[in-house]
Amino acid sequence: MTDDSATHSAAAVPRTTTWRMLGLVLGTAVVAWVADFLAKEWVLSSMREGEQRQVLGEVLQWHFVRNPGAAFSFAEGSTWIFTILAAAVAVFIITQVRRIRSALWAVAFGGLLGGTLGNLTDRLTREPGFFVGHVIDFIQVWGFPAIFNIADICIVGSMIGVVLLVLSNIGLDGRRHTDEPKHTADVDPDATQPLDPEDRP
Repeated sequence: MTDDSATHSAAAVPRTTTWRMLGLVLGTAVVAWVADFLAKEWVLSSMREGEQRQVLGEVLQWHFVRNPGAAFSFAEGSTWIFTILAAAVAVFIITQVRRIRSALWAVAFGGLLGGTLGNLTDRLTREPGFFVGHVIDFIQVWGFPAIFNIADICIVGSMIGVVLLVLSNIGLDGRRHTDEPKHTADVDPDATQPLDPEDRP
């Protein structure tokens, strides 16, 4: 094999991995967005605003509300701010996709992207108007103070995944920082060979 062929083969590996991870990110995002969109369309077509339906008694209910705030009804009244933030998050994720070599990071970023785009779609297309639309929320769980939707679940679940990956020292390339070679105390930094035991202080 010539040097040019070896170089070409080595370069093909990261490109293949990048396209595979890109597909995983986008696939996860599409699944999250479609699930959220279809659920909200079902709520709009089958429920009246403010209506409640029991699913598992008091434990799980559908409760249709329009949310002008962020996930889990946080900071209501700041709709335009969260529209800008959602757009910024989506752009950031897209710019980072090319760096991903880890399936776990790809799924986490894909879920975060899909959830963010799900609520961003509401803000751009729902009432009361473009850029300030209210998000459709409908999931109410006993003991939890807020009503939420599938996009919120994707966002929060993905953020938990990101935190766990960071705490586990797993980088976007899928490697742990602890996998890096460590210098032992028996190696003289100014020499190429380990110190002889007799030369130790």
